[in-house]
Amino acid sequence: MKGDYQDLVDEISALLGAPATLENRDFRLIAFGAHDSDDDLAMDPVRTRSILTRQSTAAVRAWFEGFGIARATGPVRIPAAPDAGVFRGRICLPVRYRGIVQGYVWLLDQEPGAAGPDAAALDAAMEVAQRIGVLLAEEAKAGADLSREFLAVLTAGPGWQQEMAVSALRAALGPAADSLHAAVCVTPWPGEAPPSVPGAAAVCVVPRRGAGPAGGPPGGGPGDGLALAVLLRLRSTDALAPALTAVARLLPRAARPAAATTTTTTAAAGAATRGGAPAGSRAAAPAAPAAHPAGEASGAHRMTAGVGDPVRGLADLPAAWEQAVAAARAAVAQPRFGPVAQWSRIGPYRMLAGLTADAADDPVARALLTPAHRELARTAEVFLDCAGQAGRAAAALGIHRQTLYYRIARVEQLTGLELDEGEDRLLLHMALKAARLT
Repeated sequence: MKGDYQDLVDEISALLGAPATLENRDFRLIAFGAHDSDDDLAMDPVRTRSILTRQSTAAVRAWFEGFGIARATGPVRIPAAPDAGVFRGRICLPVRYRGIVQGYVWLLDQEPGAAGPDAAALDAAMEVAQRIGVLLAEEAKAGADLSREFLAVLTAGPGWQQEMAVSALRAALGPAADSLHAAVCVTPWPGEAPPSVPGAAAVCVVPRRGAGPAGGPPGGGPGDGLALAVLLRLRSTDALAPALTAVARLLPRAARPAAATTTTTTAAAGAATRGGAPAGSRAAAPAAPAAHPAGEASGAHRMTAGVGDPVRGLADLPAAWEQAVAAARAAVAQPRFGPVAQWSRIGPYRMLAGLTADAADDPVARALLTPAHRELARTAEVFLDCAGQAGRAAAALGIHRQTLYYRIARVEQLTGLELDEGEDRLLLHMALKAARLT
């Protein structure tokens, strides 16, 4: 399909004697002709950004749409605007199918006074644009079919219903079904699915299940009951960076990691963790959590993304989706996992996310997890994170060791646990971590 678009764009470039670019109706680049001109104005900032980033900014889109291109049925000439980064005028050929705009073909107009394409050449180019419109409409329909089948897989009940849904998605994907994919969950999602996500085989919006660890917090802000599901195509299990960069761009700009990437630093940190500390070195005290969810609004409504382990074929896709949901929730519970968290790197939250709400709500921790004892809960969590080492915990909390001992004694009084007993420590540690997921 991509080769077809390129051939048609090259055909328009030849007809009009100017390099053409093709964008979908959301101004995402699909194909572009070769630029062999020595004219510096042929690659102004707007055109350069479109080609390099494969999309235009919202401001550029609004500016061009102001000339009526979304309603036009024939070529539209747009004048140069150097202040907006448009050094040369444009000719826009709307790409339509059955009256609905599917995209746009863009060409640089001639300088004022120079002869531009004649009417016959423009008519011929519009005929090619109509052929592009048919392809884009067919691709949109195929994408809608894939999204519907993908949603069915994620929402089907266990057993034969899920097996039938997986079979239908496999048929819709064709040979690509046996390729490597990753499931991605972005939550909470505020509305409809985006029309396209780079590298995605399918995209849909999924209702979130109930409350508690299995489905996230009830109520709250817009979209709290929805999650965006993305089925990402992968080249290999070792090449996740481009896919995760695409996912990061779905998040609000303030939530994105630096340069919209998460895997480089996370992978390095993960490798260091797996490899352990260097010989002869002493592990540093973990940073104290900034706050504990006891009785306060945590980051429950902060948008995060989770990525499941890569799967080949679709049989394990439902399980990969559950992993992605768990990773997204872990990113809320522990911001250190980043706004885009991978299932393979969320540690104990892999197990905690599988607990039901009742199982996670252990009665021994209820008194500790009230607003009145927020600081005690935080102290207990850091103490247990430090493997019960008082010196490390006191340093992480920035308090005197005697203050730590006093607080731990109060925790034992509230919970009835003895924190010098391994099983009691395990129970409280799990209860405190599970509370972050609710």
